[in-house]
Amino acid sequence: MVIIMKPGTSQDEIRKLAEQFEADNLKVGITTGVDCTILGLVGNTSHLNLDKVMLNDHVERVMRVSEPYKKANRKFHPKDTVVDVNGVKVGGGKFTVVAGPCSVESKDQIVGVAKEVQSAGAAMLRGGAFKPRTSPYSFQGMGVQGLKLLLEAKAETGLPIVTELMSPKYCELFEDKVDLVQIGARNMQNFDLLKEAGKMSKPVLLKRGLSNTYEEWIMSAEYIMSEGNQNVILCERGIRTFENYTRNTLDVAAIPSIKRMSHLPVVVDPSHAGGYNWLVEPLALAAIAAGADGLIIEVHNDPAHALCDGQQSLTPEQFRNLMNKAEQMVKIMGKRIEK
Repeated sequence: MVIIMKPGTSQDEIRKLAEQFEADNLKVGITTGVDCTILGLVGNTSHLNLDKVMLNDHVERVMRVSEPYKKANRKFHPKDTVVDVNGVKVGGGKFTVVAGPCSVESKDQIVGVAKEVQSAGAAMLRGGAFKPRTSPYSFQGMGVQGLKLLLEAKAETGLPIVTELMSPKYCELFEDKVDLVQIGARNMQNFDLLKEAGKMSKPVLLKRGLSNTYEEWIMSAEYIMSEGNQNVILCERGIRTFENYTRNTLDVAAIPSIKRMSHLPVVVDPSHAGGYNWLVEPLALAAIAAGADGLIIEVHNDPAHALCDGQQSLTPEQFRNLMNKAEQMVKIMGKRIEK
């Protein structure tokens, strides 16, 4: 349920009303805007009489929310959420680019790529230390050693680091070392992992599952937010369809649709969506035109010899060319690139 307060209502009156609902075992989220304040009630509101709520002189309007997600719902939080990743903003008119290799392979590789993508305009460095692979015989990442190398790249460039969390047992390590915690597509509905990520103070990048609906995706964000972590970024990375020419199919319609349904920022991963380096640029530009808040792009200094996903990785030069075009498109969309 959403309760819209009248303009000019004092904080004391808002708090008094919120405490009444809390006494009914409801959780109350308070969103303060320029013109009004909104109370979002989470819990079983079926016993509440809307007419009685409207009798309060300070209540403008009451709406029941039919969607199962509450904290991530734009009705509860009309303004766009801006997520702060160690000083780098995502959402709210900023356009943020995350770039780096699929997997961390060596110090020279990750530090070299970090410097290249930073000089081209990337605001954060991505790199897989723990890799969920379809085959148990494929390269699984360097693990904790890979994370240490990411930290060395951060020390040399100052770029915040983004890497995937695969198990709750690493939450404490990620809490201490990682700037943006990624939950990958295969773990989008790993609810125990989502709950643990929700207890962390670090922002979370939640990738859409391989075949999940918009509502399922947002409900996974709800799991994180229900545990207290409101700093969630959603990432569209392509879904499985009947088409097998490309690795996945980029769901461009997801971008404006999710932004209509939720206040959370939406970024796009064109590398995994297409699966080939020649598709990254057109998909990235399409994502910008559809209203995305950022991109996450795979860049490798030697894609032909990459240990993971070399076929979809850009060279530093290709990435620089893409950023030049992206900057123009971002301006057309009325945003600015966060650096």
